[in-house]
Amino acid sequence: MTMFKKTTLLFAAVLLFVGLSSSLMAQKNENYASPKDMFELGLHGGYLFVAGDISQQPGFGGGISLRKAMDYIFSIRLDGQYGLMKGESGTGQFYRGFETTYMSGTIFGVMSLNTLRWDRPVKKSNLYFMIGVGGNFFETDYMSGADRFSQTREGTLSPHVTGGAGLAFRIGPRMNIGIEHQASSIFGSRTDLIDGFDTFGPVQDRNTIFRDIINYTCIKFNFNIGNSSTQAEPLYWLNPLDVVLDDLSEIKEKQALSLEDSDDDGVIDAIDQEPNTPPDAPVDTKGRTLDSDRDGVADYKDREPYFPPRPGERVNEEGVVINPTNPQGGVSEDRVREIIAEELQNYQLRDQSTAGGSTAVMAEWFLPMIHFGTDGANIKYSDYGTLSSIARMLKGNANLRLVVTGFADSSAPESYNEDLSYKRAQAVVDHLVNNHGIGRGRLVLQYKGESELLVPNGSSYMNRRVEFRVAQPNDVEMDPPSGANNSGSGY
Repeated sequence: MTMFKKTTLLFAAVLLFVGLSSSLMAQKNENYASPKDMFELGLHGGYLFVAGDISQQPGFGGGISLRKAMDYIFSIRLDGQYGLMKGESGTGQFYRGFETTYMSGTIFGVMSLNTLRWDRPVKKSNLYFMIGVGGNFFETDYMSGADRFSQTREGTLSPHVTGGAGLAFRIGPRMNIGIEHQASSIFGSRTDLIDGFDTFGPVQDRNTIFRDIINYTCIKFNFNIGNSSTQAEPLYWLNPLDVVLDDLSEIKEKQALSLEDSDDDGVIDAIDQEPNTPPDAPVDTKGRTLDSDRDGVADYKDREPYFPPRPGERVNEEGVVINPTNPQGGVSEDRVREIIAEELQNYQLRDQSTAGGSTAVMAEWFLPMIHFGTDGANIKYSDYGTLSSIARMLKGNANLRLVVTGFADSSAPESYNEDLSYKRAQAVVDHLVNNHGIGRGRLVLQYKGESELLVPNGSSYMNRRVEFRVAQPNDVEMDPPSGANNSGSGY
């Protein structure tokens, strides 16, 4: 049988073995590996030599490999290899030389050490060890003596065992480059005849090596083969705890989201039934916009948020009655008095007589509050209706005095917040005096800065407010704050 035919048959057998083994590994991977990963196809080339009885000379080798992970540590690799080894020793009658053509097919079990480090999801390098068995075919031309007489040992098939180690470096999700060394020992009658000789030279110089060892040091270029949208990189490049770490990250993100208040209404998103309410819109404990008079218009849009329409009345988009049952139109003064009387009855307020005549002295009254934007003391247009309602109430109760108290949240320095709360109360007092003709002496201006927060979250709009209450005989107006810092960022 010629050398070409033998070579063809050997490579055909190796390719068939690789194909069948790859199919079995793919089925096994489908059942056990998680996640499903790619194959690794490798091309390698390097220095091939024999450690034997004859001194080596540079040889070469090359081949192809196919590797498949069984799990994150172990994988199977199929190798096909072709190469030429040669060497020579001695001079004159002791001259010996050889050239050996070598082909082999090997199946390796490979153990990766990557899983010993869990600090990143994909590793940059991969140290591995391997051991395998296979078959080989080699044919040796050897020469001896001063005339370099040449002979040929016909090729033969032999089994072998191969061990090795390598270090690969990840270039990208589809490619890695590595350096590897293998050492192979064959079995059979030609164990010590790979270099053509089993002894050499005088007895005192004879090599006592039991067998010839084939060594191969190579550079490998490896490519990941598969669909990247459905398959991961080979498992020996991945962190086995990556799924767990992803789950933990997802839990942390969900926890952060559950405590977030994206619309800054004082109600966290986890229980907020309206997570996109407009800025500074009053809401209830579930984050829903308030509609105090239940006329279908939210308080922040309602010009008269605390005046429910009578039966048969309708309101426009600003909460104002458009078909009043009162023929004079609008909300009449009698209606205001009626609502005030209802509130007095609900809160069990009573009239008390004084020595100077009959005066309504009320200890406590439910009155609305208004809110302000961040670092601002400007009254919002949506609160004009509220202040108009309070003005009508004052005009209907000539002996009534109100305490107007300003507040701030706790996001800025305390001295700044005192000044800001004073300005908010002053703005409301000025509005009632200038726009509704309320006597200045009927309004008692006070301010409390950040001292009485309604919401523990210091930046909540609920804390940026002005409150009203019925003044008592001992209520006096506070002097403006002194030494306040009127520059910088306040809330």
